[in-house]
Formats: sequence, C-alpha cells, structure tokens
Amino acid sequence: MIQVAIIGTGNISHAHIHAYLQFPERVHIAALVDIIPGKAEKVKAQYGLDCDCYLDHHDILSREDITLVDCCTPPYVHAEITINALHAHKNAICEKPMAASLEECDAMIRARDESGMKLSIIAQNRFRKPIRDLKAMLDAGIAGPVRSAQVDSFWWRGHCYYDLWWRGTWEKEGGGCTLNHAVHHIDMLGWMMGLPSRVTSVLANTAHDNAEVEDLSMSIMEYPGALALLTASVVHHGEEQTLTFQCEKAKISAPFSTYASISKANGFPEENKELEEEIKAFCDALPPVPYEGHDGQIENVLTAIENDTLPAIGGEDGRRTIELITAIYEAGSKRAAVELPLKKDDPFYTVAGIQANVPHFYEKTVSEMELGDSNITLGSFDKK
Repeated sequence: MIQVAIIGTGNISHAHIHAYLQFPERVHIAALVDIIPGKAEKVKAQYGLDCDCYLDHHDILSREDITLVDCCTPPYVHAEITINALHAHKNAICEKPMAASLEECDAMIRARDESGMKLSIIAQNRFRKPIRDLKAMLDAGIAGPVRSAQVDSFWWRGHCYYDLWWRGTWEKEGGGCTLNHAVHHIDMLGWMMGLPSRVTSVLANTAHDNAEVEDLSMSIMEYPGALALLTASVVHHGEEQTLTFQCEKAKISAPFSTYASISKANGFPEENKELEEEIKAFCDALPPVPYEGHDGQIENVLTAIENDTLPAIGGEDGRRTIELITAIYEAGSKRAAVELPLKKDDPFYTVAGIQANVPHFYEKTVSEMELGDSNITLGSFDKK
C-alpha cells in the first residue's frame, strides 16, 4: 500500500484527502504537515485519519514508509518541497501552479530526472468529461482546424479573499488570477493547442485594493493560422468558465455545445445540422470518465506508482502552463508583445526577475492566518 504525506492542510488539501479516501485499499494518508500549530491536527480529527502530524515537511523526508509526498502549500514553496521530496526518493504530486518561475520548474524536472521518481502536477480538469471530450474532438479533427479560441476563466472572489496571509503578494502567491485561477484553463489551452508564438496582454486590479496582484487580465495569443483570446478574472459573477473553439467547419466548446455553418451562394451562413448531429454522436460515443477531477488525477498517479508507468500529467505539462502564464505577465508588465518560447536569459525566467518587473497595483494591508471557511469552488465544468 502506498503511504502518502500531505504537506499543507489548507482549503485545497480537502480535495486531495477526499480523493485518497476513495482508494482505501491502495493508499493510506500517513502524515499531515502544516506550519500553523494545531491546523494539521484539526484536519486529522475532521476526517478521523490514522496519521502523524508535523510542523515541518523535513520531518517526513527520512520516513522510509512514505513513498508519496503531496504538496498542497501556497505556491512560493512548491518547488522547495517537491525538490526535497524527490531528492529523498519519494514520488511527488504538486498542486497548481507548478512553481513561481520557469527556473523553479526546470529545477523540479531536473530533480525528478536525477532521482528517477515520479512527478505529477495537478491539472484536475483534464479528468472531467467535458474537457476530455473537447480534447478528443479536436484531436479527431471532426470540426476541422482551429481558427479562433476563446477561453473564459471567470471567477469571483470577495475583497476579503486577499486578506489571507499568503495571498495577494507577488512574493508568496506568485501572481493573481492569471496564475492561481486561470492556470486551469491555460493548462487546458496548452494541452489542446500547445504554446503560441506570441502573446499580448493587459493586467489590471479593478476591485481588490488589498492586493499587489492583478484580479483581471486579458490576453491575445497568436498561433499559426489562429488566435486565442483568454480572460482571467476574479471579478465575474456566476463563475461561468468556458472553452470555445471556432474551427473551419463548426464551433465546439466545453461545456458541450456545437454549431456548424456552411456557405450559401452569396457567402452568408446556413446551419449544417448534419455535421452538428455527427459531432454530437461522436461525443455521445466517447466512454465515461471513471473518476472525475482530483479523484481522477490522484488515481492516475497511484496507478503510475503501482505499475511503474508515467503519470498522465507530468512536469513538462506544468512547465508549459507556467511558460504561458509568465509570457502573459511579461507582456502585461512591459505593455509589449512577447515571443515564445521564453529563453533562460529572459528577466522573467527567475522569481527575482519577475518580482523586479511586475506592477504592484496596491499594497497588501491585512494578513490573516485563516479566513474561517474551508468550502471553496473548483470550477464550473462539473456543475449540473
């Protein structure tokens, strides 16, 4: 049985704990770690776990029984904890975002390769059926090549959201809604279309004067033969998140919808209901997803460890997402288009370079250790 240590017992850790508890014959939560005294013990009691609690992740690195470390901490220590786990010959899962810079991503991948252990970066939406189906449609080419993509990463967060001690600063959160909310949709866009050749972006903070970071960004990404428009936001009521691809033959999107057009003799559109039915039938024939969201990704990692195979989402996937986010921040900070891929001599390659060049919209004014409610939203794709 796989013994796992969860580092960080804040809001997102509950999704991980829930996932591990789905597989009691395959994995056991052996340790919880949190730097806030008493916090890990509280979570242990909440779930009735049979585990040890620690204040420092270093304390679990020498435990030979623990073979998987799951990093659920704020972003600024993702790289340090994951690298330490890999060097201690433990497999690692790391929550999104992978790290605060491309330099840290590269160090994590290097530690994985040197240790021979497995590394998976959380991108749980790939294990949701609407997203899996959209990827399958694009790969099959049933709607033709992509001409335009629109990615709406719409979330809403109250003013007090940024009062939590690590949020709202470039140092500890690493960025605003582009990094910590749109990371899901940027991962999906990269998974489906790869990296663009150029990015143009505008960053703003429109509603959270207790945070240094952006709460809204709009970006245009240039691909060969296509453009993509991405909006990252924590000021959109309703939290409606969509990915829409306008292809040569039809529109396809998640949540699922399709519309196909053919040309009349005068160039105006006529609905192609036959192709719409073909696309719908293609989706209906796709198999179900056995485990959704975090459950699906963690089950995949458990299988990879048990069978000595690669996890579905690895370090390179997480790095690609950070590269696109970094390009958005660089373009928005410089108010100029940025070419991809980014090079190691780019000032935004390192944490220090990012922090030296990004705008501070406001200064953080409040630093609360806890906000008192662990119920969070994880996206709209699985809403009924």
